[in-house]
Amino acid sequence: MSTEQTRQKQGLIQLLRANGQEQRAQRGAPRFRIDAAMWEELGGRLGKGLDLMGLWADAQDVHMALFAPDEKDFAIVSLAVEDGAFPSIGARHPAAIRLERAIQDLYGHGARGLPDGRPWLDHGAWPIRHPLNEKADAAQSGEEKDETQDYAFLPVEGEGVHEIPVGPVHAGIIEPGHFRFSCAGETVVRLEERLGYTHKGVERLMQGKPPAEAARIAARTCGDSTVAYSFAFARACEAALEVEVPPRAAWLRALMAELERLANHLGDTGAICNDAAFAFLHAHFGVLREDVLRAADTCFGHRLMMDCIVPGGVARDLDAEKGAHVLQLLLDSLDERLEKLVEIYDTTASLQDRVRNTGRLSPALAQGFAAGGYVGRASGRAFDARLSLPYPPYDSLAVKMHVMHKGDVNARVWVRIHEIRESIGLVRTIMHNMPQGDLTAELPGNTAQVREGVAVVEGFRGDVLAWLRLDEEGLVARCHLRDPSWFQWPLLEAVIYGNIVADFPLCNKSFNCSYSGHDL
Repeated sequence: MSTEQTRQKQGLIQLLRANGQEQRAQRGAPRFRIDAAMWEELGGRLGKGLDLMGLWADAQDVHMALFAPDEKDFAIVSLAVEDGAFPSIGARHPAAIRLERAIQDLYGHGARGLPDGRPWLDHGAWPIRHPLNEKADAAQSGEEKDETQDYAFLPVEGEGVHEIPVGPVHAGIIEPGHFRFSCAGETVVRLEERLGYTHKGVERLMQGKPPAEAARIAARTCGDSTVAYSFAFARACEAALEVEVPPRAAWLRALMAELERLANHLGDTGAICNDAAFAFLHAHFGVLREDVLRAADTCFGHRLMMDCIVPGGVARDLDAEKGAHVLQLLLDSLDERLEKLVEIYDTTASLQDRVRNTGRLSPALAQGFAAGGYVGRASGRAFDARLSLPYPPYDSLAVKMHVMHKGDVNARVWVRIHEIRESIGLVRTIMHNMPQGDLTAELPGNTAQVREGVAVVEGFRGDVLAWLRLDEEGLVARCHLRDPSWFQWPLLEAVIYGNIVADFPLCNKSFNCSYSGHDL
């Protein structure tokens, strides 16, 4: 057997141990320092039995998070940046292109061979260039520019093809994003997105902060996923410090995560129906969402449960009597009303005509981009971090994954419906089995050495990744948060192809990608 054949048969961790140097400071998943040849070899395997879970940088290195579904191996590889550049993964794997464009904007590290070198997050209005680079450059000009005009959108040529610009300011109360449609009549032949308008400098804001302060920033990365981000950041921090949270804290975290999933799935399902001109279901699903948010407020003191998960545990306990009463009333009510609404959804011919076969995402694309959440599971990708990379208390809960294969708007709705039902059952199980005990574990203050941690948590949109490095004083030296939307936004461009312009809101809402989580 040749050396190449041997390497192909090796599992991810086995391959990296044979061809890389393991970094002992890393916890939560192994990290290996590799050379450029191995970096490029791994890039060539992406989408072919190896999933890209993240790609980011620091001052000296670029890092890539990888997942091998067959072995359920999860690891991070690091490559030193030489002469300000590194070999492009995007040249081999399209899902990496925007991530590398962001690295170029934030750090100035060039991705050699990157097929699209246009700025991504930097719209030309930052006071400095490459703000995360230790040698940040002063911007050429302090004048703000309108990048919707200056940005070089990809051209589309053909008889009768015209452009429709939408955004970044929209008619509704939503975040900004620009969409450039190229159409032949009413049919979309290309959609190109321009994001980055909500860039907040989250990663820079975290630097030098103690974990407790950085956790508050993580919680505000994306408001509708505040539990997921808090959960992921806390677990990464705990991994770095080798701290195990009390069992009650872990179960309370899962309760919050399932309530967040319920609220968002209910809201999204109604909003999809609204974009198909069926306002009745929008109103009723909105009532169910509101009931979940009010229950969360009653149980944890905040509708979004912001800052309730902290490194080391949780900041709010659940009053057993009040919480059990409120949640039981909520779940009984949800069960009864949900099924009536689902029946209306499934039997309304005009609504089904809009959602079936609209915005189809092929399983091949979903797999190639490692699409998470309902986007991936509606197109056959069987990945859920609660099962694929289990963590407490999900490693002791019977979570059922719901996978469909048609990949249209209707499939994405049905994955949400199945997950609503599943979350209702999980909340009941969590409430009935909630252990007693402490809420937090003490974190060491001064670590006396550099420590790193990584965690992946299943949010309502999909998997949220958090990686951080703590310095010798226990302060955040570097933190990277990756929203599932990084791998979902490009797929929205693909699914609208061949659909009519009027179906874009429907496709867009069925994806419900995050602007804020993506833009950081």
